[in-house]
Amino acid sequence: MATRHIAVTIDRPFAEAYAFLSNPANWPLWASGLGTLRHQIDGSWVADQAGGRATIVFTPRNEFGVLDHRVTTPEGHVIDVPLRVMPNGRGCEVVLTLFRHPTMDDATWERDAEWVRRDLEKLATTV
Repeated sequence: MATRHIAVTIDRPFAEAYAFLSNPANWPLWASGLGTLRHQIDGSWVADQAGGRATIVFTPRNEFGVLDHRVTTPEGHVIDVPLRVMPNGRGCEVVLTLFRHPTMDDATWERDAEWVRRDLEKLATTV
């Protein structure tokens, strides 16, 4: 699959940004693509999306800045989303890898990339 790495610089120390991002309860403040996160069930978070209920499993907290998560859509599709926070001087970089699934047309691929970019820009002002 084709990929895009979409990044944003955050003017906050790595530890502060990671602490914010590693708490899924903070994601509704910036990650509009997930839908409305409601609560946890058996370690997975539940999100209301346009097509119904999705579940999201987040990587446990770690010292490396890994924030990968797995989304199971209401239709049952599983989407793995690599996400990293990396120290960069006094601030940090957040990088999301967006995969182009074989069924995506060009317009959907561009729309998804733009959506991720907007969400990451909102994150940069929210942390």
